[in-house]
Amino acid sequence: MNTPTGQARKILLIEDDREMIDLLTMHLNTEGYQVDAAADGEAGLRAFQAGQYGMVLLDWMLPTMSGIDVLREIRAADTRTPVMMLTARGEEADKVLGLELGCDDYLTKPFSMRELAARIKVLRRRIERAEELARVAAGDRILDLGPLKIDHGKRKVIVRDQTVQLTVKEYDLLYTLASRPGRTFSRRQLLDLVWDEDSDVYEHTVNSHVNRLRNKIEENPNRPRLILTAWGIGYRFTEEFV
Repeated sequence: MNTPTGQARKILLIEDDREMIDLLTMHLNTEGYQVDAAADGEAGLRAFQAGQYGMVLLDWMLPTMSGIDVLREIRAADTRTPVMMLTARGEEADKVLGLELGCDDYLTKPFSMRELAARIKVLRRRIERAEELARVAAGDRILDLGPLKIDHGKRKVIVRDQTVQLTVKEYDLLYTLASRPGRTFSRRQLLDLVWDEDSDVYEHTVNSHVNRLRNKIEENPNRPRLILTAWGIGYRFTEEFV
């Protein structure tokens, strides 16, 4: 087993079932993680704001504040810390909502400890891969595309001289498109590149993320000039500013 180190070892578990807290804590300790637990949404959000964690495991149905509202608050302040939702809500619409609001994975109860451990390792590998790519690109990979500038080393996006805050997935989607102007990507290709094969997501999730990106970077989201639709296929970034 590759033992996680540093901040990556700290997991915040926000769950109101005491037996589940004890069970998850025991198994995650065995995997080499340090677990802090909160039993309601408000306490979990306070713990997140006060600490530094490598990952958040978040139940949907919580006292005082729902998991989905906790997720919104987390993503309003932090777009990088991975969040996995653990919930009995298994409907597709619920999964899509959680993913669109910024959770990185979604595990439906009941689940095995082996599956949870595997999902956590997948998320950690994904984050490490993104950080390594950013380190490699740091200092020499700045995209200057008309009104849009992307400093990939810093994962910083500037539109018309204003810094724009993006979630991890929004940034990865934008960079995937903008780094290859003119290339058309199908929705399935974007899912594989941005969400990768380990994620249980759907093609219309790409549409939702593109719509949110357009609202953040386009001067007129109803008449986009940067992220263009390839009808019946997917999306491409304009060649206008190359």
